[in-house]
Amino acid sequence: MFDTMTLTKAIGGLCGTFLVFLLGGFAAEFIYHPSHGDDHHQAYTIEIESDAPAEEVVEIAFADVFAASDAGAGERLWRQCQACHKLESGANGTGPYLANVVGRDIGTAQGYAYSTAMAEFAGDWTPEALNEFLTSPSDYIDGTKMSYRGMADIEDRANLIAYLEGAGG
Repeated sequence: MFDTMTLTKAIGGLCGTFLVFLLGGFAAEFIYHPSHGDDHHQAYTIEIESDAPAEEVVEIAFADVFAASDAGAGERLWRQCQACHKLESGANGTGPYLANVVGRDIGTAQGYAYSTAMAEFAGDWTPEALNEFLTSPSDYIDGTKMSYRGMADIEDRANLIAYLEGAGG
């Protein structure tokens, strides 16, 4: 029923169809999104006036959030940290151990090879410092080896720090 030539024609037809769609997509992208540089715009900006007041962003102090933190919720958040860190003192993994990290000098976990930036960073891991670090490690200590992107939610950070503090970490 199907011989080799029929199968070859069918596959060739499918490939040809996909090629036509691919070239059509490139053509449409070129037509509808021409690249003239950033200084050329195809639209006009129309300023509008509004009587509504701008929405005020309320900044919550970390100390207030930390005072109401939940270490149990922090334990659930700890699970994502376990891939690189351990809570046993001296048990380094990809990252340093976090036992007794709250209050410890930055970059001083025994036996861990810190980046130069982390080892030379002065200060202690206070809850506030941990909060800043966990927001964006690379912004807090430029040159850190920690590739974690950061924890956006302030309540999550407070809960995790409360768990670390209460778990001997």
